[in-house]
Amino acid sequence: MAWLVEQHLVMSTVAQSRDLSDRKTIENFAAVVQSVEQMKLLTILTTADIRGVGPGVWNGWKAQLLRTLYYETEPVLTGGFSEVNRAQRIAAAQAEFRRAFTEWPEPQLNGYIARHYPAYWLKVDIERKIRHARFLQASEQAGHKLAINVGFDEARGVTELTILAVDHPWLLSIIAGACASAGANIVDAQIYTTTDGRALDTIAISREYDRDDDEGRRATRIGDMIEDVLEGKVRLPETVAKRASSSSSNKAKLKAFTVEPEVIVNNQWSDRYTVIEVSGLDRPGLLYQLTTAISKLNLNIASAHVATFGERARDVFYVTDLLGAQITAPTRQAAIKRALIHLLANTEAAEKPAA
Repeated sequence: MAWLVEQHLVMSTVAQSRDLSDRKTIENFAAVVQSVEQMKLLTILTTADIRGVGPGVWNGWKAQLLRTLYYETEPVLTGGFSEVNRAQRIAAAQAEFRRAFTEWPEPQLNGYIARHYPAYWLKVDIERKIRHARFLQASEQAGHKLAINVGFDEARGVTELTILAVDHPWLLSIIAGACASAGANIVDAQIYTTTDGRALDTIAISREYDRDDDEGRRATRIGDMIEDVLEGKVRLPETVAKRASSSSSNKAKLKAFTVEPEVIVNNQWSDRYTVIEVSGLDRPGLLYQLTTAISKLNLNIASAHVATFGERARDVFYVTDLLGAQITAPTRQAAIKRALIHLLANTEAAEKPAA
């Protein structure tokens, strides 16, 4: 019981803010839980804990992440034996999709399934998979270079923007900047890349309007902004700064809370990437500022795991240098940490163009 209390946040933190397809993530989590029995108990406690926070906090996405983490870790704890191994679970997820989605002929379905990496099939719940399939087909039939689909989650009080675009090193930063320029605060993000070089990103933003049609128009503005930036028609730093300076409520909201900024840079959570964990007071445009700063430090963002807990933002970035290697030099790690700590501590950053 004491161990469960001590570790009660570990499973939800790892599930929501780590790359579950990275072997090191699973090995580190297995070292914490130590046995299948303790992992079962922690899974039950974690589920009850999330569900007990309030209505809408528990959802299919979080359930799927916990399920994936459990089944990825089980073989490590049992010495290689798993009741449901990874290949079987991927095949089962794809078979479930085939049964649930009968709108396409088999050749088209086979081609679509091959477009997604294994991590996609393990991490995404079935309802979202079906929405993604319809969205991709409609977007490509219409010939859109960039498409945006809008959904509303009333229980969570968020608007979900699913964005399909050609993958681009700065795409996450551009999406975050477009949201910031529209006054939209990102509360979580799910980021996937297809095997044919398309980015499929779902961004959840806090609602601004009560009416869905008003929210829909705001989402359309965000989509237009992303397209304009990608085509070079708009410079994002000035647009974000203009929006921030016109918001009179930002300063008052920021002053109401004190959250000590924290940045962790290490190579112990992945054998392939350097992992940067950033924690601090959430504010409009923060994800845009962070992703821009990381890119300007000559780092490539391989994956990002975005979450907000009340007034605290916790964002985790898996990065490499421009040659695809981990950041091993202590001086370089220290420089990254200094730059991001300064950004988090500077509550006026949202009112200035990115340097």
